[in-house]
Amino acid sequence: MTENRGGTPADDPWTTVDALWKWLEADQPVGGREGLLLRVLKLSEEVGEVAEAVIGATGQNPRKGVTHTWADVEAELCDVAITAMVALRTLTPDARGVFARHLTRVAGRSLGPGA
Repeated sequence: MTENRGGTPADDPWTTVDALWKWLEADQPVGGREGLLLRVLKLSEEVGEVAEAVIGATGQNPRKGVTHTWADVEAELCDVAITAMVALRTLTPDARGVFARHLTRVAGRSLGPGA
């Protein structure tokens, strides 16, 4: 992935999310409403991978034992966040603004006014 504005993707994740969205849009096998639904359903797949990693990190499957690390769980959680951001960008070109406003509302009701 190329750097943006002299920084890294983490410096401005929405620029990177937009680039990922453009890349996916350019080569999607299914478009329209179905494509949108499939992009949102991708979140379920990613969440399942988080669950698999947690089970593997804790050794909860006696047949398999410990198969993952907590670093694997972290990576899978990041995949969930990225996938959600790309899905949001698929729904609206103002994903950055929608997310910022929603985060402000959630922080306000959870942390109190002025949070």
